[in-house]
Amino acid sequence: MKKLEGKIAIITGASKGIGEGIAKTFVKYGAKVVLAARGEKVLELAETLRAQGYEAIGVQTDVSDEKSVENLVQTAVSAYGTVDILVNNAGICTLEDFDAPSNEIRDRHIDINIKGVWNATKAVLPYMKEKKDGKIVVMSSVTGYMVADPGEAAYAMTKAALIGFTRAMAREVADYNIRVNAICPGYVRTPLVEGMAKQSDPECPERAIQAIADAVPLKRLARPEEVGELAAFLASDESSYITGTQIVIDGGSTLPETSSMGQ
Repeated sequence: MKKLEGKIAIITGASKGIGEGIAKTFVKYGAKVVLAARGEKVLELAETLRAQGYEAIGVQTDVSDEKSVENLVQTAVSAYGTVDILVNNAGICTLEDFDAPSNEIRDRHIDINIKGVWNATKAVLPYMKEKKDGKIVVMSSVTGYMVADPGEAAYAMTKAALIGFTRAMAREVADYNIRVNAICPGYVRTPLVEGMAKQSDPECPERAIQAIADAVPLKRLARPEEVGELAAFLASDESSYITGTQIVIDGGSTLPETSSMGQ
C-alpha cells in the first residue's frame, strides 16, 4: 500500500515550482489532491494529472482572502468528504530595499506568506479535529530562520514567523492527533527563484543561479520533487512521532562557516 493511499490533500501554491513538485509526488504515493493557486495554470495541472490516471481537482484560490480559502476547503469536502492533509505552500518573494518609500511589498508578503497560512489552517482544522487526525505541512525557508540576503527583509520576516506558527499550532492541536511541521528549503529551481535571479542580475539571470549553485556544498539547486518527497514523509504515518519541528532541505548551503577557510 502506498504511504498516502486514499488520503485527501489540499496543496496551496500548487500551479508551479515546489507546489507542483509536491502535487506530483503526492499523487505518486496515492493521494487525492485538491490543488490551489490564483491563476488558471492550477486547473491545467489538475487536468494533466487526471489524464495520467490520478485524482486531482484544481481550484483558483487567493489564500489571502478568507472566503476564497473557505471555498477551496468546501470544494475538497464536497468532492471527497474530508481533508486529511494540508500543505501550506503558497508564498511570494519580491526583493526590495528596506527603506523603499512604500510598504506595499511588505504588506503583500504578510497577506500571502502569513495570513494565507493562517486562513488555510483555520479552514481545515474543524474537519481534522472532528476525526482527531490530520497532518499540516508549512513551507517556511532557511531565509529568515537561518540566513538572509539584502532585499529579503519582508520575505525573511514572514518565513521566520511561520516557524513560530508551526510550533504554536503543533502544541495547540496535539490533543486531536494533528501533527504540524515546517519545511525549510534552501534554493530550489523554481519560477520564484528564477524571478529573484532576474531581479539580481537582469542581464544574465543564469549567472546568478550558477553563483547560487557554486556556493552549495552539493553544487546544485534542489528539484521541486525532492521537497515533495520530504512533504510526503511529513504527511504520512512514517513521521508519526514528529510534530512542531522544522526540517532543513538545502543541499548543505547553510553549513559553511566561511567562504574561504579550508579551501
